[in-house]
Amino acid sequence: MKSRLSPIFSFCSLQRVLAGLVFIPLLAYSFAPFRDMSLSFSQRLLFWTGVMVLALVATWTAGKLVHTRLKLSGLLARDLAFALLILALFAPSLWLLTWILFSLSGVVPPGMLMVVPYGLLFTTGLLLVRQREDVAGPQQPPRPRLYNRLPTGFQGQVYRLTVRDHCVDVVTGEGIFTIRSRFTDAIAEMEPVQGHCTHRSHWVVDSTIVRAEKEAGKTYLRLSNGEQVPVSRKYRQSLVDDGLL
Repeated sequence: MKSRLSPIFSFCSLQRVLAGLVFIPLLAYSFAPFRDMSLSFSQRLLFWTGVMVLALVATWTAGKLVHTRLKLSGLLARDLAFALLILALFAPSLWLLTWILFSLSGVVPPGMLMVVPYGLLFTTGLLLVRQREDVAGPQQPPRPRLYNRLPTGFQGQVYRLTVRDHCVDVVTGEGIFTIRSRFTDAIAEMEPVQGHCTHRSHWVVDSTIVRAEKEAGKTYLRLSNGEQVPVSRKYRQSLVDDGLL
């Protein structure tokens, strides 16, 4: 449950929450919802709070649908689908909110035709915000510190680490590089790359494991570079528990 709600929690950052706590009361103080509609400050505050909540829900839902249900290529197609979904979700919800709030306040609620322009306005604003996020692109994961020990400009794939005397061999797609380090320190410097010890002398990157193999009663892991790495009894259960064996 917590993992499902984590995208919502990450979206509702402290900065956005504080901005909402300041912006919504100012909006309610300065603007009535519709022309010629006289509402008290508390009614306007309730209306604009509801509008912001509906906008956030519509944006999050539309984004999930576009990314998980609709296989669209091209920024323009995704933006069009995103805009139509927001409008389809936001406009009816806004009209329902308006009808409930105004009816309870003893004010004649506006018709759907008066609410739709608000939906178009919010849809345009939300679309512009989404475009800025798309252009920015996802942040690159942190670079492992161990890469600083490799040749300058190294951008290749690390497959495994193997201890040899007081050194560690770093097996990569660009060759084997030997560094002077303790084995445990070298493994720690590979964070945040996920990996497992398969043997007291071997640590492999999880994403490079192709399959498990058995030969003469012994277990090995086949890596994507074709190498075969032994699995000792001590580390076998950990690999099984994590679904690698």
